[in-house]
Amino acid sequence: MASRGIPLDTAAIFSTVMEGILYGFSVLMFVGTMWTLSYKRRMKEINRPIAVVAFMLLILSTAHMIVDIIRVEQGLVTYRNTFPGGPEAFFADIAQVTFVVKNIIYTMQTMVGDGMVIYRCYVVWQSVWIIIIPSLLWFGITVCGCIAVYSVSQATSEAGNIFAKATGQWITAFYAMTLASNLWASGFLAYRIWRMERNVSAIRATKRGSMMPIVRVLADAAILYSVTLLSTLVCFVVENNGQYVMLDMIMPIISIAFYMVIIRMAIKTRDHSYLSTVGMGSETARGTPQQYHMKPMEVHISRIMHDDNTSKSAC
Repeated sequence: MASRGIPLDTAAIFSTVMEGILYGFSVLMFVGTMWTLSYKRRMKEINRPIAVVAFMLLILSTAHMIVDIIRVEQGLVTYRNTFPGGPEAFFADIAQVTFVVKNIIYTMQTMVGDGMVIYRCYVVWQSVWIIIIPSLLWFGITVCGCIAVYSVSQATSEAGNIFAKATGQWITAFYAMTLASNLWASGFLAYRIWRMERNVSAIRATKRGSMMPIVRVLADAAILYSVTLLSTLVCFVVENNGQYVMLDMIMPIISIAFYMVIIRMAIKTRDHSYLSTVGMGSETARGTPQQYHMKPMEVHISRIMHDDNTSKSAC
């Protein structure tokens, strides 16, 4: 079945422009994330796993952006007059090295982003059982992603279409499992925090220190990522070339969804213990009690002296 939608060369230009805009936002949010993690903290107090994930997402997003720019330059400039069929045929050739590399990067980005969501869910629940299903889905994502990339790299004239069965079934499974894993982990994470807030509110006189902002932040990030994934999945199932545009937009959106949780929680909440609730604090996230600064306390001691007829008090 022939694919429908916008021409592939047009899709390549539009997707690269949209990715570039979102990539710029993700870089700014990365700077904000690193500032949030390091502000008024010593080097040993910074949550290094979170910082490493932030750097990995930035590196992968940057690599994907560079590959897309090279791909557009090759299709529209370098091989414009020499590639059989012109630019549109070039972008339709899924066996191109640039297309294979960008899909490898996207698979790695998805694994890192989804793995972080599952980790947060585990930190809040402190139970392996609650993350069994999303973990199995994560392994399925890894397998389907690797097979899909391999199928693309080995594409022949018969399987040259991205929507062909040889590649399409694995890509569809990849999108579906990614969506399911994200919804499961994010849903249970938000539910757990909501339940904690509800239980505490029952015995708390005031709403000060409410954890509901955390639920809203997590929900916003999950919705942003899930809507993009669902749109990509729908476009792919109906064999619409718009899936190329959505695919390139997902890369920076994964980073943005990760960064926005840290930044918005830092803005909405003043108590850093809330950050540790979803595995983003420093020492408290690893089980080390918080340290409180002691203030000097002035003590007055009175001594009473008793004589036969009088009592005196000396301070």
